[in-house]
Amino acid sequence: MRRTYLRTVPALLLLAATAGAGQLTSAPTALPKIPVLETVLPNGMRLLMVVRHDSPTVTCGWVARVGSVNEPPGITGISHLFEHMMFKGTKTIGTKDYAKDTEIRAQQDAIRAEMEEEYALLRERQRRGEIAGEIYDPANMTPRLKELKSQIEKLYAAEKEVIVKEELDSIYTAEGASGVNAGTSEDQTFYFVTVPSNKLELWFWLESDRLLNPVFREFYSERDVVREERRLRTESTPTGRFEEAFEAMFWQSSPYSHPVVGWPSDVESITRAQAENYFGVYYAPNNITAALVGDFDPDQAVRLAEKYLGRIERGKTPPPEMITTEMRQLAEKRFLAEAETNPEVLIRYHAVPFNHKDMFAFQLLADILNKRTGRLYTALVEGQKVAGGEPYAAFDARKYEGYFEVNAEVKEGKRPEDVEAALIAELARLSKDPVGDHELQKVKNQQLANSFRRLQSNFFLMLQLLLYDSLDTWTFLNESPSRVQAVTADDIQRVAVKYLTAENRNVGVYIRKEGTAPEDPRLAAFSPQVKGMVKQQLAEIEQVTDRGELEEMVSELRGMSDKVPPQMKPAILYLIERAEEHLDSLPATPPPGGEAQKPSPGARPGV
Repeated sequence: MRRTYLRTVPALLLLAATAGAGQLTSAPTALPKIPVLETVLPNGMRLLMVVRHDSPTVTCGWVARVGSVNEPPGITGISHLFEHMMFKGTKTIGTKDYAKDTEIRAQQDAIRAEMEEEYALLRERQRRGEIAGEIYDPANMTPRLKELKSQIEKLYAAEKEVIVKEELDSIYTAEGASGVNAGTSEDQTFYFVTVPSNKLELWFWLESDRLLNPVFREFYSERDVVREERRLRTESTPTGRFEEAFEAMFWQSSPYSHPVVGWPSDVESITRAQAENYFGVYYAPNNITAALVGDFDPDQAVRLAEKYLGRIERGKTPPPEMITTEMRQLAEKRFLAEAETNPEVLIRYHAVPFNHKDMFAFQLLADILNKRTGRLYTALVEGQKVAGGEPYAAFDARKYEGYFEVNAEVKEGKRPEDVEAALIAELARLSKDPVGDHELQKVKNQQLANSFRRLQSNFFLMLQLLLYDSLDTWTFLNESPSRVQAVTADDIQRVAVKYLTAENRNVGVYIRKEGTAPEDPRLAAFSPQVKGMVKQQLAEIEQVTDRGELEEMVSELRGMSDKVPPQMKPAILYLIERAEEHLDSLPATPPPGGEAQKPSPGARPGV
């Protein structure tokens, strides 16, 4: 099985788990408390369980409380790199000859150490201005580097002879599991899969084995894969590099300023030894929470957890506290970019972290502004007619910091400054006038309905348990609905007055690069949040030239389409459609021993 790393899909799923997951025709007046069973193993790992016998499957996952925010300069991107490494196998999985495998890896490490010495000399020459461009540019390669590169490429080839590619995925698939995937964010790294109920012990064994006996195979070549992923997701998209620069501008001191995928110079230089040290600290059981939702016996699950997960030793070095906080912003910051995109305006303010007492007012404030019945659409699209598409507001509560932002696309023939003024005016209204009782209750009902819907899905319930426990505590799941309902109009006005100020404002303006055609209307119809992630995935899809790999991408997208809520499904279907269009443009795969066959009209890959 070829692993495609569709990283946009987990991002869409995470967005669905934290945002509205679609509306219900009638909202419940209160949410039932989810009966979560909690067990903490002696090594510190927490196991959360919700039993549901509606389907003979169990959705399983675990989260390591580590993301890009934990990375110091020099190894940015290492958390995301681990997401790849954790699928490379163990001492027993992923290899034909572990002894030979180990020998080759040791030889690779030795050569890479010599290569790093050469790169250190090139860095010094670069600082002195003796070479142009990047030190990793082949044009700057020294004779010794060329020799070492030739040696390590031979070792890469030798390694391929003794490894078993994607064996972890293959084992799961052969036993009827589905949805094997992972995702890395700023604050955590998730791993999840759905297994048949009678295969729960398999999950405990496989996951404990890759935590107890990880082997970081293809480490240096996989860094190149991550570097390529960065190129596709960031550097090849119309606004990727600008969005990255805006983030770096917005966060003055917080480690949230660097991207999850890492800075290129760091990704190119992370060593296996650094990765092993990082793993020992952040992937220790005392820094992990596991969750099971579905059809299983909780007593048996605890016994299996003790048998398998309990054999992993507690970490010797506790994860260090993240102490660097964001400095208070003193003046407005502005960002202007010319890009191959529709003109748009983004306004972002520093806000509060997850579970802060003002978090719930921010959530409702965003809902008041959002959707076609919200204030932004009513004022900017229907009223002043300065914006196109659907403007949006979003509150992002991360573990240590948070932000609130509004965004709108500029209507053809209108000016960005008109959109900016209209957005600021709508925020000023919230500071000046209290929200009416009816309007406030409407968005509270929507929040309650969305929360109820997310609880119906085993997958999204599992994801929420892991997300909330990694940010603070899983009990947020049961406590937050009443806290949302307790928000008053005065709370919303107070938050608007306190945080939505001129000196706390960051403005990003995109103008269309000359000669750029307007976006596909179907793409432009998505919210800017979803559209950005869809663009990232499209960039990856368009670079694929292997039919088998693209067919697997389509299959994975189809599988994910069943997991996303209704409001996210159009984005997945759009990706599938574009992937199939690209697939039709590729040459047919020749049958074994034969010529390529022309596909029949309208043919689509099997799913």
